[in-house]
Amino acid sequence: MLKLKMAYYLGGGCAGCETSLLDTATKLMDFLDHVELMFFAPTLIDKKYKDLESIPDGSIDIGFFTGNVRNSEHEHIAKFMRRKCKTLIAFGICASLGGIKGLVNIYRQEEIVKKAYIETITTDNTEGIVPQPEYVADGKYPLDLPVLKPARALDQVVKVDYYVGGCPPHYNHIKWILESILKNDLPAKGSWLTMGTAVCDACPRNPIRYGGIKKKPTQVKRTLEKPPKDVCLLEAGYLCLGPITQGDCGAACLKANMPCRGCGGPIPGVSDFAIKAVSTIATTLDNKNLLKEIPAPVQLFYRYSLPKSKLIKSKD
Repeated sequence: MLKLKMAYYLGGGCAGCETSLLDTATKLMDFLDHVELMFFAPTLIDKKYKDLESIPDGSIDIGFFTGNVRNSEHEHIAKFMRRKCKTLIAFGICASLGGIKGLVNIYRQEEIVKKAYIETITTDNTEGIVPQPEYVADGKYPLDLPVLKPARALDQVVKVDYYVGGCPPHYNHIKWILESILKNDLPAKGSWLTMGTAVCDACPRNPIRYGGIKKKPTQVKRTLEKPPKDVCLLEAGYLCLGPITQGDCGAACLKANMPCRGCGGPIPGVSDFAIKAVSTIATTLDNKNLLKEIPAPVQLFYRYSLPKSKLIKSKD
């Protein structure tokens, strides 16, 4: 039996998705028995970009792209991954919706560079030197850096076949994905690879699971106020996005006494996660005046999906 050819690339991410993949341990080893790794950069295999570029177009069966597209280098490799891979998967919420690092789009690029290299208290840069895309060292060595761009989800650059949520994806969910790939049991292209339940469906705190009803929160609280350990956090006023978030994590954050923030991606039928989140929370609260008490609503509702927003445009 021929082995599946696979490629994996980390774009603008933290390598958390790779860590979660490696956490599958024996399941990953079983998977690799059936897979030939063609490219896994920059974290696992010492392959150069020229190695990926030399692979014939369309000859890789499965490609995983993790992290968002944050600069010209990520964009370049995203396009090569699309050309080389028959099936391309946006792996993790950064690739699927832009991720938490997509909040960078609130600011202009020059603002970010100035803050990072000049204005921070711990920075000693009296000459105001900032990274340049091109530089000639010692008058003869040309050097270049990738050009920063607004953060984008993968499908804002190339066509994506499947989406996976999670920051990072839960290792049990990854096991399910690997098994689905080997069984050739993937859904129609364009789908999210999900087990099909919302976080609330998997949450042990959900009173509906035990024949009760959810009460409307009468106040808005922040997690620094020490959430209770035995009740629905949304009922208690902690703005949990579990009702509209895919529960492939098994409600992991709720089990750790933290409200869901939506990293799993939207439940089916939702095209803009934040718009649905705003609508859900607004109809859940006891009265509309509580909306004014929500701290930093953009960071709450668009925490993982700002680059895909239908309402907020990125600042170039």
